Amino acid sequence: MRFLSEGWTRVRSAPALLLGVYAVTFVLALPLAITMRGLLQTHLGSSLAADTVAAGVNYDWWQEFSSQSTGIGTTFTPAIIGFAATLDNLNSLIDRQRKIAPVAGAVALYLAAWTFLTGGILDRYARQRPTGTAGFFAACGVHFFRLLRLTVISGLAYAWLFAYVFPWLFLEWFVERTRTMAVERDVFLVRLALYLVFGTLLVIVNVIVDYTKIRIVVEDRRSALGALVAAMRFVWRRRGRVAGLYALNGLLFLIVIGIWAVIDPGVYGGITLWLTFLAGQLYLLARLALKLQFLASETALFQES
Repeated sequence: MRFLSEGWTRVRSAPALLLGVYAVTFVLALPLAITMRGLLQTHLGSSLAADTVAAGVNYDWWQEFSSQSTGIGTTFTPAIIGFAATLDNLNSLIDRQRKIAPVAGAVALYLAAWTFLTGGILDRYARQRPTGTAGFFAACGVHFFRLLRLTVISGLAYAWLFAYVFPWLFLEWFVERTRTMAVERDVFLVRLALYLVFGTLLVIVNVIVDYTKIRIVVEDRRSALGALVAAMRFVWRRRGRVAGLYALNGLLFLIVIGIWAVIDPGVYGGITLWLTFLAGQLYLLARLALKLQFLASETALFQES
């Protein structure tokens, strides 16, 4: 709990970081939003459906648009509304659904931006004092290629998990073990257990990668592989504290998602539509704050261990 509190203290002491990553997220998403707006405007034109869509949700028109769309237009589905988008993203991750090219390109650009910014973010949280714009971007530049090499290594690890471990668990082991099961509940429990196993593997990789980033920045390490090995040793030696802190941060993440599921206003017309947009942006800010909290609290744990 002490490191959790310390993490929030470091996040609150640097509000510009939260606003900065929010701005980056907003700007990178803007081209996709403009493209989608153009597709919707072209399809609707001056039809009567345009008025009903502006006032709320017209599912008949929505189905027609979805059936005729290609490319990024295929992402405009009911799953994008409020909390359904959260579930859809989680389902896409778990079941390895491929992203279409424009979305995949935006995701790759977003990851590159985060890789660049992570060096400055961790440096600021480790120093616990303002570094100024010049100091922040200097740290970003110094650590960028080291973190980029780590991103490639972690990408290979995630790719291996999804390309080999996931199919073995769900397409081979699961099928073989449930072939003779007659009770649907038992089949579901086995599948749920496998999701937990696979999720645990993802978490282990994520934790090791996080502490590798921290070692690269805090200790000014040049070798991503050397930092990776050192991070693995650190995680193993401090496995109790590391797991406890990750669990607390994960619980906060679930709480934020739960609150969003309860208060999500859905889609309506008029002023409520703008309130829905505002609520979505506040949820995004909360998610980004939690992402920074993960890094800040893990940095605090590493520096005090």
